[in-house]
Amino acid sequence: MGLLDTLLGHAGAKSAEKVGEDFQPLLAPGETVQRAFGEVRDLIVFTDRRLILVDKQGVTGRKTEFLSLPYRSIVMFSLETAGHFDLEAELRLWVSGQATPITRHLGRSAGAEDIVALLAQNSPR
Repeated sequence: MGLLDTLLGHAGAKSAEKVGEDFQPLLAPGETVQRAFGEVRDLIVFTDRRLILVDKQGVTGRKTEFLSLPYRSIVMFSLETAGHFDLEAELRLWVSGQATPITRHLGRSAGAEDIVALLAQNSPR
């Protein structure tokens, strides 16, 4: 994955250790980052307790939204692609108590299949 891929929004897996260090103030005692996926500015972070969606807003990216979703609150999820060679995928998460899903657009090689596999692995049994 080169600089050009990152600039085009095609980044994928991020270092869980690096993200864990950056997120330390946001994590509960004993909580650890399992995996992280991202594009140029946004992140999807899987911890051992919850899913954290990071949305950097504005031109400068100074304003940041952190959305914390405990795995038990995710009722359903879907991944939509236009085909095998699609450059983009759309992830939808339905959360308990909300009628409309949370939607995130994932660029090429953003780890969409890995994200869905982790959601399935962490969903309550």
